[in-house]
Amino acid sequence: MMKQKNLELAVGLFVALGLAAFFMLAIKVSDLSSLGNDEGYRVTAHFENIGGLKARAPVTLGGVRVGRVVGIGLDPQSYEAVVTMSIDPKYDRLPTDSSASILTSGLLGEQYVGLEPGGMDSYLKEGGTLKLTQSALVLEKLIGRVFTNMASGESAPPKTP
Repeated sequence: MMKQKNLELAVGLFVALGLAAFFMLAIKVSDLSSLGNDEGYRVTAHFENIGGLKARAPVTLGGVRVGRVVGIGLDPQSYEAVVTMSIDPKYDRLPTDSSASILTSGLLGEQYVGLEPGGMDSYLKEGGTLKLTQSALVLEKLIGRVFTNMASGESAPPKTP
């Protein structure tokens, strides 16, 4: 009888540890650990098209995550998408002439904002704006252009000998 209770207790403890490990893995994979981590300075960028960019998407510089997208809105005057990013305070020396592009991880992966540093001696601060931006490449538009070019009979330029 005592061996049976010890066995049940051990199995219960093993299952509880397995569930805890599964929960921690889910938190790590979904990156919910940084959900409340909004410290940093905020900068904005205007894009003609953001594609499938979502809030909480990573902001990278040279492949290193330096921040997160914290908000996406629409400018009522220019009808451009306004992306607000929170940049980690340890990356406070981002030049004001830096550029932002919306990139895709992999062929059909999620979209993120990639930053390219500029060369100016002044640095972005809270509320700063990135002026140089490159919108997302929308796969549907690209495919549409290819079919339009094929339908209109345009071909590759002739080869020169």
